[in-house]
Amino acid sequence: MDEATHKRFLDYRERHVYFGTKVRLLGGDEFAALDAEQRALEALGEDRRSSEEQARYVEVTILLFRD
Repeated sequence: MDEATHKRFLDYRERHVYFGTKVRLLGGDEFAALDAEQRALEALGEDRRSSEEQARYVEVTILLFRD
């Protein structure tokens, strides 16, 4: 895990303590995979994502406690 991903992972863990008490905490590898997927979907932009990609983007963004 590179330094930037690790910082996002630490931010995720901090938000999980506050928002995710009833949701399983993701491990480092799981987080890294979802983080990469979310960033790739975000890079497409809302107007270029298909409806399936938009639904997945929303799902992953919620799992990572990002707005």
